Amino acid sequence: MAIGVFDSGVGGLTVHRELTRRFPDRDFVYLADQANAPYGGRGGEEIVELTRAGCERLFEAGANIIVLACNTASAIALRRLQQSWVPDARARHGRPINVLGIIVPTIEAATGLPWTYEAERRGEKIEAIDITGVFCTAATAMSRVYEIEIDKRREDLAVFSEPCPGLAGLIELGAPAEELKVVVEDHVDALRRRIGRHPDQAILGCTHYEIVADLFATALPPGTPVIHQPTAVADALARYFERHPEYDLGGSGRRDFLTSGKPGPQSELVVQFWGAPLTFTPA
Repeated sequence: MAIGVFDSGVGGLTVHRELTRRFPDRDFVYLADQANAPYGGRGGEEIVELTRAGCERLFEAGANIIVLACNTASAIALRRLQQSWVPDARARHGRPINVLGIIVPTIEAATGLPWTYEAERRGEKIEAIDITGVFCTAATAMSRVYEIEIDKRREDLAVFSEPCPGLAGLIELGAPAEELKVVVEDHVDALRRRIGRHPDQAILGCTHYEIVADLFATALPPGTPVIHQPTAVADALARYFERHPEYDLGGSGRRDFLTSGKPGPQSELVVQFWGAPLTFTPA
């Protein structure tokens, strides 16, 4: 039994690494759907089906809890899977299983409020509004999940999403830092021009972007707070396990890395981020 981590590619390794730090004795199995990466430019139904297939493969590999370490999959597919597919999968596999996303913990971290909180609308004038910039894929931006859910909780936070088409693909392919730096700077400047100033805080709304978080930090004004999804997800998962002791998560410290794409060593960019060579096996 294990904790499963799913992403379209290598971006979810940022979440995986933090989870293994937080739960070092637990067993983990990671699945990268590299044959279909990136997800950001795909249609909604296709994203749902690819995510469902990836989760089924992880359940077959022994995962009891799956973390969708992909903002696109979390924004587009998670609710559908939880409502219409997970109950049947639970019955088929005959054990407690569930699929969790990374957007809820991110919004909790960005607002400082629990997911269950909803602001009371009094119609009062908001004296000061802070701006949250969300750098994300086109599909996540089109879903408007961050705008909608943050507004439910904080009227004093305005959200502007900046879609970064192609950036996740470049990171997945191991593009050189010089090329990535130009792309990141262009998107940070595009957001600045659109809202008239830099955001007061930023969300890296694609786990691939966490691999180049240093480039975003350099492109943003010094000291700009950045919400890091891996930490937010690890905090939320620890709270989840406290509420749900029924899940068997293994205890041997096993680490498996699977891919639907070409197995073998990952790019030099991933090696630099991970701190050691990393090889995926066929899913």
